[in-house]
Amino acid sequence: MWWREQAEHYSRLVEDRKTDRNVHDLGFLFWPTYKRWFDLTEDPALKSVLIEAGSTMSLRFKDNGNYLHSFISEDSLFIDIMMNVGIIFYAAQQINDPEIYRKAKLHCLTSRRYLVRGDGSTSHEGIFDLESGQFLHESTQQGWRNDSAWARGLAWALYGFGTAYDFTGDARFLQTAEACANYYIEHTDESGVPPNDWDEPNPIYPYESSAAAIAAGGFWNLSKLSTNPAAANHYRHYAMKILETLTEPEFLAIQTPGWQGLLKHGIYHHKKGLGVDESVMWGDYFFLESLSKVVNDG
Repeated sequence: MWWREQAEHYSRLVEDRKTDRNVHDLGFLFWPTYKRWFDLTEDPALKSVLIEAGSTMSLRFKDNGNYLHSFISEDSLFIDIMMNVGIIFYAAQQINDPEIYRKAKLHCLTSRRYLVRGDGSTSHEGIFDLESGQFLHESTQQGWRNDSAWARGLAWALYGFGTAYDFTGDARFLQTAEACANYYIEHTDESGVPPNDWDEPNPIYPYESSAAAIAAGGFWNLSKLSTNPAAANHYRHYAMKILETLTEPEFLAIQTPGWQGLLKHGIYHHKKGLGVDESVMWGDYFFLESLSKVVNDG
């Protein structure tokens, strides 16, 4: 009961953010809080918060270009937003709003076209011309180079396109999620934990554990979404492989006195030297979420 009281208390503290138009992260804020809370209680007041947050998120849509713009600028599209678009689909579904649904789906199609490459790797950011909506070039805020493969961004795509497929049934989104999943598997060593960027030569820090935690959840989701039984089984086992690695002493901080967090070897922003080789909150969250899925799904 104490844990639930804490969860409810801290969830209430973010409620005012449901109308925040300055960020693209409302899915991150409200899906782990109010959506989980609503699933437990079915309280309509909680659902109304989710719907308002999703509707607010949809206001970031740029008709010229068909994308939800990032908090950097209106000409910027982030792959991270694929992890937030689910709350827009949810809002559209709950209030039967075809316009909000249209925006969410077009955003996914634009991200698929311009941020996911033919080999299944992803670009962190795309830059568009605001007047014409034309895509101009790839960019990155946290990857090694503009044309490289930032691991956490690909994990967002792997998980996010699976979510988009779950809401829409559009096979293109499942194909994209599986392409990202296969790239992850092919380019990551036997630990299942990638570096910050797969293309960076001889990285100082060999691991980015938060990307692995996110990917584990995405792989587990794909094991239930994939229409190919062999692929589904492969994704399921790979999710377990990642989690087995993350529960070893090298990554799980339970045997490290004074460590603030659950997972070691996370990286928030390597270029800026922020949260490097530390615990990061989304790494810890998705680690716990992935473990919960395995325990509850069996």
